[in-house]
Amino acid sequence: MGIFVGKTLRFIDLFCGIGGFRIAADIACRERQLSAHCVFSSDIDPDAQHAYYSNFGEKPAGDITLIATEDIPDHDILFAGFPCQPFSICGDGKGFDDTRGTLFFDIARILADKKPSAFVLENVKQLRGHNEGKTLARILETLAELGYSTDYKVLNALDFGVPQKRERIFIIGFKKQTNFCWPTGNIAMPPLASILESEVPDFYYASDKIRQNRLDKREGKPTLTEPTIWHENKGGNISALPYSCALRAGASYNYLLVNGERRLTEREMLRLQGFPDSYKIACKYQATRKQAGNSVAVPCVAAVVGAVLDSLLAKTVQPSVVKNAQPQAQANFIFEPSSTYTI
Repeated sequence: MGIFVGKTLRFIDLFCGIGGFRIAADIACRERQLSAHCVFSSDIDPDAQHAYYSNFGEKPAGDITLIATEDIPDHDILFAGFPCQPFSICGDGKGFDDTRGTLFFDIARILADKKPSAFVLENVKQLRGHNEGKTLARILETLAELGYSTDYKVLNALDFGVPQKRERIFIIGFKKQTNFCWPTGNIAMPPLASILESEVPDFYYASDKIRQNRLDKREGKPTLTEPTIWHENKGGNISALPYSCALRAGASYNYLLVNGERRLTEREMLRLQGFPDSYKIACKYQATRKQAGNSVAVPCVAAVVGAVLDSLLAKTVQPSVVKNAQPQAQANFIFEPSSTYTI
């Protein structure tokens, strides 16, 4: 079975949040008759650590910048949904050294020391054009300097079976040049009604003033019979859509309103990210809202991880060879027998 010892994928989960990458890795491995074993996780946020522990029985390590690479176990794949930060771009081609002071540097130093066979990184779509593309260029330059063949692509969670428009950039890399095909998605979006709860407490409902404001802004527009989520953009315009715009950790509490009336519940937000209902909600509303907004869309990540596994296992069909890039079927939720989920 190639690189995997005993048909077990060993991975680390950096900036792990509430475990979206971990669930995705388990899905992808199960579909390929592999076991998934998380050997290390890290997140600095105490609430995220609590949610992770409540669901996986392991408390993530804290600040990754303070953890020596020798304290991180060997692993096959590194996963990281890292924050987007500007680098010091001096034009002198320092690559790896220029990333010091950013959290990407910690990814790079771990890759340099542990040399996993592959990695999957996730970030906001805006990384592609951040600092006129120089940030992404420096990331790719650094990864090439570390001996990895890389590629990147922006994917939308809407194409992977969740009713949420969430575009994110994925960067994949292999220690050995290999064949790789990006997943295409094309999975039918389930109706929004399938993720909405039928009985919702008054706590979630917006004030009469806000609800009337939304109605006034929609005046004269077509009346919709199916459930919708009303999205207010930065210009104050209201759109009513049969899916959610991207969940955001720092957005206004009334940024997204179901039928223009109420906020999403904790369970609905997790469903929009593809988390199964067996996932335990361990924190209060405000913390869970932040966690869901910072999380990954699980089915989308599972498809990317699965494509990486197929390449490592030499199963890719009609592949394209991954070189050092330059800037320019719905998942089934099944889990490890040792997890706290219901299978």
